[in-house]
Amino acid sequence: MAAYLRWMALEERVPRRKIRDRLNPMEFYENSEFSQRYRFTKESVICLNRKVGPAIKHQSERNFAVPPLQQLLIALRFYATGCFQLVDGDLFGVHKSTVCRIVRRVSKAIARLKGQYIRFEPRRETTAGFYRRAGFPGVIGAIDCTHVPITNPGGENGELFRNRKGYCSINVQVVCDDQARITNVVARWPGSTHDSRIFDNSQLCALLEEGDIHGHLVGDNGYACHPYLMTPLLNPQTQAEKNYNYSHIQTRGIIERVFGVWKRRFPCIKEGLRTKVDTTLAVIVAVAVLYNFGKRVGDELPEVDEDPLGNDLEDAQVQNSTNPNGNAVRRTLIENHFAA
Repeated sequence: MAAYLRWMALEERVPRRKIRDRLNPMEFYENSEFSQRYRFTKESVICLNRKVGPAIKHQSERNFAVPPLQQLLIALRFYATGCFQLVDGDLFGVHKSTVCRIVRRVSKAIARLKGQYIRFEPRRETTAGFYRRAGFPGVIGAIDCTHVPITNPGGENGELFRNRKGYCSINVQVVCDDQARITNVVARWPGSTHDSRIFDNSQLCALLEEGDIHGHLVGDNGYACHPYLMTPLLNPQTQAEKNYNYSHIQTRGIIERVFGVWKRRFPCIKEGLRTKVDTTLAVIVAVAVLYNFGKRVGDELPEVDEDPLGNDLEDAQVQNSTNPNGNAVRRTLIENHFAA
């Protein structure tokens, strides 16, 4: 009898609705709190589930009890925290080991949408949009790399992931357009790899070298100057050179803002990932896809004042190699456009 009374008292303290709604965050949380916890509105999550739900279900084990929508919510919560323990205690009472499998499964399903949401297809509107920013002509994208912290994967190649700042990371190359959409992402290089090496070995570089795309990227001095990639002058002397550098910096600043918004929306790539390397790479691509998904459906974070060049000033690496053709194109650009 005493045990029954204690159970009844517990039922009064913990309403059935709260127990039930822990299994259904779509009903439990108000829209604002839901967006804060999962980084998307309920409508966006429903739309996303239509796209990846079938793939998640197909990848799940035959006797796996967690529905695709709940798996998606677990992964979104992980992206918003980067911590398995918080996810484990926040959703459904799912064990940590199960959460790990869910995050890997959902991340790979979302990453497969890369071809739909991340495309490098510069148009005339792209160069016009960049030109309106700071008067820099012919720009088809802004490029830079950012480090995503990870735990040391160990093994004989573990130290390759240690970057010049002393922590282990994945060095991720990103290109964005004038609307701050990610148009290219490369997430497979260890943190010790130089930005220029990542670009030189990318499909994007090969595409630009073929000459089928007219225009140039803008990047910092971590890259060599090429006809298709303009970098700032290290020591501008004339007014035309100073005008070029100013316009270049203002134009390139958009990629730093992309990094700021991207990491603010998905703190897991700012605070660090403690997953296996293959899962880590899938998570990085997945949150890049989700970043563009949010922009496409109009589900974006509120704007905040950020220093657009803060990361640039901190992380820029000087590239000493020169490219005569690139320098010649840059000199012609300075004399024809910035010498007014």
